[in-house]
Amino acid sequence: MAGPEQILQFWLDEVGPKGWYDVREDLDQTIRDRFLPMWEEACEGKYSLWLTYPSGALAYLILTDQFSRNMFRNSGRAFASDGIALAVAKSAIHKGWDMKIDPPARQFFYLPLMHSENLCDQERCVRLVCERMPKTSTNLLHARAHREVIRQFGRFPYRNSALGRHATAAEAAYVDKGGYGSTLRDFQSVAA
Repeated sequence: MAGPEQILQFWLDEVGPKGWYDVREDLDQTIRDRFLPMWEEACEGKYSLWLTYPSGALAYLILTDQFSRNMFRNSGRAFASDGIALAVAKSAIHKGWDMKIDPPARQFFYLPLMHSENLCDQERCVRLVCERMPKTSTNLLHARAHREVIRQFGRFPYRNSALGRHATAAEAAYVDKGGYGSTLRDFQSVAA
Protein backbone atom coordinates (compact mmCIF):
# COMPACT_ATOMS: atom_id res chain seq x y z
CA MET A 1 0.00 0.00 0.00
CA ALA A 2 1.29 3.44 -0.93
CA GLY A 3 1.80 6.11 1.69
CA PRO A 4 1.95 9.91 1.73
CA GLU A 5 5.38 9.96 0.10
CA GLN A 6 4.09 8.01 -2.88
CA ILE A 7 1.11 10.35 -3.27
CA LEU A 8 3.37 13.40 -3.21
CA GLN A 9 5.91 11.87 -5.57
CA PHE A 10 3.19 10.89 -8.03
CA TRP A 11 1.19 14.13 -7.94
CA LEU A 12 3.94 16.70 -7.50
CA ASP A 13 6.69 15.07 -9.57
CA GLU A 14 5.19 12.58 -12.04
CA VAL A 15 2.04 14.50 -12.93
CA GLY A 16 3.35 17.94 -11.97
CA PRO A 17 1.69 21.35 -12.29
CA LYS A 18 1.17 21.03 -16.05
CA GLY A 19 -0.99 17.94 -15.56
CA TRP A 20 -2.90 18.78 -12.39
CA TYR A 21 -5.95 20.14 -14.16
CA ASP A 22 -5.84 18.10 -17.35
CA VAL A 23 -8.95 16.10 -18.14
CA ARG A 24 -7.47 12.81 -19.31
CA GLU A 25 -9.05 9.39 -18.90
CA ASP A 26 -5.62 7.71 -18.79
CA LEU A 27 -4.61 9.86 -15.81
CA ASP A 28 -7.96 9.27 -14.11
CA GLN A 29 -7.52 5.52 -14.58
CA THR A 30 -3.96 5.59 -13.24
CA ILE A 31 -5.19 7.37 -10.11
CA ARG A 32 -7.99 4.82 -9.68
CA ASP A 33 -5.58 1.93 -10.13
CA ARG A 34 -3.00 3.27 -7.71
CA PHE A 35 -5.00 5.16 -5.09
CA LEU A 36 -8.67 4.12 -4.96
CA PRO A 37 -8.20 1.74 -1.97
CA MET A 38 -6.37 4.52 -0.08
CA TRP A 39 -9.14 7.01 -0.81
CA GLU A 40 -11.73 4.52 0.47
CA GLU A 41 -9.70 3.96 3.64
CA ALA A 42 -9.28 7.72 4.17
CA CYS A 43 -13.07 8.06 3.92
CA GLU A 44 -13.33 5.41 6.64
CA GLY A 45 -11.14 7.50 8.94
CA LYS A 46 -7.76 5.90 8.37
CA TYR A 47 -4.46 7.74 7.95
CA SER A 48 -4.97 10.12 10.87
CA LEU A 49 -1.22 9.95 11.52
CA TRP A 50 -0.74 11.84 8.26
CA LEU A 51 -2.57 14.76 9.86
CA THR A 52 0.21 15.31 12.39
CA TYR A 53 2.70 16.97 10.03
CA PRO A 54 2.57 19.36 7.03
CA SER A 55 3.57 17.05 4.16
CA GLY A 56 1.29 14.30 5.48
CA ALA A 57 -1.62 16.73 5.55
CA LEU A 58 -0.76 17.81 2.00
CA ALA A 59 -0.83 14.18 0.82
CA TYR A 60 -4.14 13.66 2.61
CA LEU A 61 -5.62 16.73 0.92
CA ILE A 62 -4.46 15.60 -2.51
CA LEU A 63 -6.00 12.18 -1.86
CA THR A 64 -9.35 13.43 -0.56
CA ASP A 65 -9.84 16.65 -2.55
CA GLN A 66 -8.05 16.10 -5.86
CA PHE A 67 -7.94 12.38 -6.53
CA SER A 68 -11.68 11.97 -5.94
CA ARG A 69 -12.31 14.46 -8.75
CA ASN A 70 -10.16 12.39 -11.10
CA MET A 71 -11.32 8.95 -10.03
CA PHE A 72 -15.04 9.76 -10.14
CA ARG A 73 -15.20 12.49 -12.76
CA ASN A 74 -18.79 13.50 -13.65
CA SER A 75 -20.31 11.56 -10.76
CA GLY A 76 -21.49 12.51 -7.29
CA ARG A 77 -18.67 10.47 -5.76
CA ALA A 78 -16.24 13.10 -7.04
CA PHE A 79 -17.39 15.28 -4.12
CA ALA A 80 -17.88 12.53 -1.52
CA SER A 81 -14.78 13.38 0.50
CA ASP A 82 -15.02 17.19 0.22
CA GLY A 83 -16.17 17.58 3.83
CA ILE A 84 -13.19 15.58 5.09
CA ALA A 85 -10.77 17.59 2.95
CA LEU A 86 -12.31 20.89 4.05
CA ALA A 87 -11.91 20.04 7.75
CA VAL A 88 -8.30 18.94 7.22
CA ALA A 89 -7.48 22.06 5.20
CA LYS A 90 -8.92 24.39 7.84
CA SER A 91 -6.99 22.64 10.61
CA ALA A 92 -3.73 22.64 8.65
CA ILE A 93 -4.08 26.32 7.71
CA HIS A 94 -4.83 27.18 11.35
CA LYS A 95 -1.56 25.47 12.31
CA GLY A 96 0.35 27.37 9.61
CA TRP A 97 1.28 24.19 7.78
CA ASP A 98 0.36 25.65 4.40
CA MET A 99 3.31 28.02 4.80
CA LYS A 100 5.65 25.06 5.36
CA ILE A 101 4.94 23.88 1.80
CA ASP A 102 6.37 25.77 -1.16
CA PRO A 103 4.22 26.94 -4.06
CA PRO A 104 2.82 25.64 -6.30
CA ALA A 105 1.97 22.65 -4.04
CA ARG A 106 0.73 25.06 -1.33
CA GLN A 107 -2.43 25.65 -3.38
CA PHE A 108 -3.77 22.23 -2.33
CA PHE A 109 -4.37 23.59 1.17
CA TYR A 110 -6.71 26.22 -0.32
CA LEU A 111 -8.56 24.17 -2.95
CA PRO A 112 -10.96 22.53 -0.46
CA LEU A 113 -12.10 26.08 0.42
CA MET A 114 -12.43 26.87 -3.29
CA HIS A 115 -14.48 23.71 -3.79
CA SER A 116 -16.81 24.52 -0.90
CA GLU A 117 -20.33 25.69 -1.59
CA ASN A 118 -20.10 28.10 1.34
CA LEU A 119 -19.48 31.79 0.70
CA CYS A 120 -17.42 32.24 3.90
CA ASP A 121 -15.06 29.49 2.72
CA GLN A 122 -14.87 31.15 -0.70
CA GLU A 123 -14.01 34.53 0.84
CA ARG A 124 -11.32 32.92 2.97
CA CYS A 125 -9.88 31.14 -0.07
CA VAL A 126 -9.57 34.40 -1.99
CA ARG A 127 -7.86 36.07 0.98
CA LEU A 128 -5.41 33.20 1.47
CA VAL A 129 -4.53 32.99 -2.20
CA CYS A 130 -3.99 36.78 -2.27
CA GLU A 131 -1.76 36.68 0.77
CA ARG A 132 0.07 33.37 0.42
CA MET A 133 0.42 32.42 -3.24
CA PRO A 134 2.69 34.05 -5.82
CA LYS A 135 1.07 36.90 -7.70
CA THR A 136 2.09 35.21 -10.96
CA SER A 137 -0.13 32.15 -10.37
CA THR A 138 -3.60 31.78 -11.88
CA ASN A 139 -4.97 30.62 -8.53
CA LEU A 140 -6.40 34.04 -7.67
CA LEU A 141 -8.32 34.23 -10.94
CA HIS A 142 -9.88 30.82 -10.25
CA ALA A 143 -10.56 31.64 -6.59
CA ARG A 144 -12.43 34.80 -7.57
CA ALA A 145 -14.38 33.00 -10.30
CA HIS A 146 -15.44 30.22 -7.90
CA ARG A 147 -16.48 32.82 -5.32
CA GLU A 148 -18.57 34.61 -7.93
CA VAL A 149 -20.46 31.43 -8.79
CA ILE A 150 -21.26 30.87 -5.10
CA ARG A 151 -22.27 34.53 -4.68
CA GLN A 152 -24.62 34.21 -7.62
CA PHE A 153 -26.13 30.76 -6.99
CA GLY A 154 -25.15 29.60 -3.49
CA ARG A 155 -23.85 26.38 -5.05
CA PHE A 156 -22.06 25.17 -8.15
CA PRO A 157 -24.79 24.62 -10.77
CA TYR A 158 -22.50 22.43 -12.89
CA ARG A 159 -22.54 19.86 -10.06
CA ASN A 160 -26.33 19.55 -10.05
CA SER A 161 -26.57 16.68 -12.51
CA ALA A 162 -23.83 14.60 -10.83
CA LEU A 163 -25.39 15.17 -7.41
CA GLY A 164 -28.98 14.57 -8.55
CA ARG A 165 -30.02 18.11 -7.66
CA HIS A 166 -32.82 19.95 -9.43
CA ALA A 167 -31.49 22.94 -11.35
CA THR A 168 -33.31 26.24 -11.22
CA ALA A 169 -34.08 28.01 -14.50
CA ALA A 170 -31.25 30.47 -13.81
CA GLU A 171 -28.81 27.65 -13.11
CA ALA A 172 -29.81 25.77 -16.26
CA ALA A 173 -29.34 28.94 -18.33
CA TYR A 174 -25.93 29.49 -16.73
CA VAL A 175 -24.78 25.95 -17.52
CA ASP A 176 -26.11 26.26 -21.09
CA LYS A 177 -24.15 29.51 -21.49
CA GLY A 178 -20.91 27.74 -20.57
CA GLY A 179 -21.04 27.49 -16.78
CA TYR A 180 -17.74 27.97 -14.99
CA GLY A 181 -15.94 28.54 -18.27
CA SER A 182 -18.10 31.59 -18.97
CA THR A 183 -17.45 33.00 -15.49
CA LEU A 184 -13.73 32.43 -15.93
CA ARG A 185 -13.73 34.15 -19.33
CA ASP A 186 -15.55 37.14 -17.83
CA PHE A 187 -12.91 37.45 -15.11
CA GLN A 188 -10.07 37.02 -17.62
CA SER A 189 -11.45 39.81 -19.80
CA VAL A 190 -11.60 42.16 -16.81
CA ALA A 191 -8.03 41.25 -15.80
CA ALA A 192 -6.70 41.79 -19.34
